[in-house]
Amino acid sequence: MNTIKGPAIFLAQFMGDEAPFNSLDSITTWVASLGYKGVQIPSWDSRCIDLQKAAESKTYCDEIVGMLAAKGLQITELSTHLQGQLVAVNPAYDLGFDAFAPDSVKGNPKARTEWAIQQMKYAAKASQNLGLNAHATFSGALMWHTVYPWPQRPAGLVEQGFKELGRRWLPILNTFDECGVDLCYEIHPGEDLHDGVTFEMFLDEVKGHKRANLLYDPSHFVLQALDYKQYIDFYHERIKMFHVKDAEFNPTGKQGVYGGYQSWINRAGRFRSLGDGQVDFKSIFSKLTQYGYDGWAVLEWECCIKDPVQGATEGAPFIASHIIKATEKVFDDFAGSGADEEFNKKILGL
Repeated sequence: MNTIKGPAIFLAQFMGDEAPFNSLDSITTWVASLGYKGVQIPSWDSRCIDLQKAAESKTYCDEIVGMLAAKGLQITELSTHLQGQLVAVNPAYDLGFDAFAPDSVKGNPKARTEWAIQQMKYAAKASQNLGLNAHATFSGALMWHTVYPWPQRPAGLVEQGFKELGRRWLPILNTFDECGVDLCYEIHPGEDLHDGVTFEMFLDEVKGHKRANLLYDPSHFVLQALDYKQYIDFYHERIKMFHVKDAEFNPTGKQGVYGGYQSWINRAGRFRSLGDGQVDFKSIFSKLTQYGYDGWAVLEWECCIKDPVQGATEGAPFIASHIIKATEKVFDDFAGSGADEEFNKKILGL
């Protein structure tokens, strides 16, 4: 067993135009003061990092690592959630997802996909230069608009969709493998990889690639009414990252999983600050420790009620209180009789 590292925090939801949220230097001084030991960095935000420069300059990466180390912080992982989304976009979502792309490729889906794939390859090399072994992303989606199909899906649509998804991601996974970094998909509604079954279908298409791994975030499973604890039993060998995010699901006679087009605060399922939702974090931390997870516990704050500063302030001690120091001894060792093959034979009557 291993002791989970933490607490850490994902910076994406906290970046802003005013200090201390407007630069990597100032925001990391703030999170260090709250007790965090690690930061997960959104690679699309130039206030945090220049991704291409990080891929091409080890010196630049060393400077970032050194600046954070002086504050008692480590980089846990980089994130390419927005770029990963653009690796696979159904035309139905072109206009909406163009917002994630630079002006040079907007309105040009082919160029946008090529840009996203290059961004992912930069992320692999940047992670290597930063000394990281895991990376967070989204899979993108070609089939999400058919998740609850009407009219029915044409025969072979899903198989063809996953084949194309695998074709796009396999060269990226190979680049991550060359850099010694696990690519961890956040399993998430809106993505083609949104539960265990879809992850397995994708895994088949990339030939069980050893770098195709998982970012475990129980909040998305609460909102799908999926057993988020048994999920760990099924997929613990592929879980290489962990977002500590809370959620609640309170279906009524008027709405359920789909939320009735309501705002987040009025949905049956909504994200909450740590400790305010329904996620059983004690069981999660126990299971991950039992299975030997040795990565970071990273706060991802998304709450429609609580202020983000309060959420971040409460998050560090919450995570710290759930981290289990893995035992190095068996509790009944005091009653052990040692290892002796001949003695065992006598007990067995051999």
